[in-house]
Amino acid sequence: MRRRFSMNKWIRSAILLGTICGLAGCAQTGVPLPPSLELPRPPSDLRAERKASSVTLTWEEPTLTTDHQSVRYLGPTQICRPTDPKATTCGVPVQILPPPTTTSQRSAKKPRNKEGAPVTFTDTLPASLLSDNPETEITYAVEVLNRNARSAGLSNRVQVPAIRTLPAPADVSAELNDDGVLLKWTSVGAPPGKPDLQYRYRIYRREEGPAKEVVAGEVPVDAAGPEHFLDSIEWEKTYVYRLTAVSIITRTDGEVQVEGDDSPTVRVMAHDVFPPSVPAGLQAVYSGEGQKPFVDLIWAPVASADLAGYNVYRSESGGAFVKINSETVKTPSYRDANVASGKTYAYAVSSIDVRANESARSESATEFVP
Repeated sequence: MRRRFSMNKWIRSAILLGTICGLAGCAQTGVPLPPSLELPRPPSDLRAERKASSVTLTWEEPTLTTDHQSVRYLGPTQICRPTDPKATTCGVPVQILPPPTTTSQRSAKKPRNKEGAPVTFTDTLPASLLSDNPETEITYAVEVLNRNARSAGLSNRVQVPAIRTLPAPADVSAELNDDGVLLKWTSVGAPPGKPDLQYRYRIYRREEGPAKEVVAGEVPVDAAGPEHFLDSIEWEKTYVYRLTAVSIITRTDGEVQVEGDDSPTVRVMAHDVFPPSVPAGLQAVYSGEGQKPFVDLIWAPVASADLAGYNVYRSESGGAFVKINSETVKTPSYRDANVASGKTYAYAVSSIDVRANESARSESATEFVP
């Protein structure tokens, strides 16, 4: 009996020990994993935007290694401009960015789905890389190294057109007229024409202050010489303008546009001091047989977006013209009932806008009241 009891006790102890080891993992064995090389995953979101001779690259810092571990250390980043668009190695980098300080001593427990910090770099293209061929492109990639100067390869490759851009006008001026802001400048002229390449001047406008900039319009670049653009605006506002020449490449998959450098800005205070047009076609007609006499006036309407109405002036027997309407006349007609028999009256009308700018008076019309 004692032997049986001891055997049962041993079995229970063995089962308990096996359960504890199973929970703790001490009984599990397997192939030991090699140490991580800590190679950052190559960025896959590289983007490029070109303006004149500057190319701005943007991407996000890698947060994971190639073996799915959180990045603890990042080394330098090489900016690559390979001559072969399918290159798999950087070659001689155009720039080496220092390791980011924000990633040093990263915690291995950092959440893996957190986005990396955005990185921006601007490269200046040498003139030797620019071309008159619309099909020529420049390729970029970045290579993120670890602290041992090793990498898992290049990022995605991106291309920008290598087309030359035209210089911006240096003599942009602006003047106000009753139709808006008239911009003037001297064009350098477009290079010899290619069917898949054209050039335009793009006009940017913004209201002074924090307002968003908009494209006011575009003008084709033709022969060298004077160019102009009339911008319709709202009065009593201040505007800032700039111009840039745009190279537009037409391809089978759509248009590609590259802006050149910007012109100096020009500032315009759009204060309206321009009256509407002078009314024309004034006629005066007497009526009043058998009733109180009056003179009816009619004239051609003035086409002006900010027209408020008209003023009517009258002269008696060659005297000075005096305004006879107490309120602005809204329509191109007026009845003068304050007339007397036996007198001759001369009439003239003017137009007035919403800011009280008044035109000159029209040619006069004369009528005799019998």
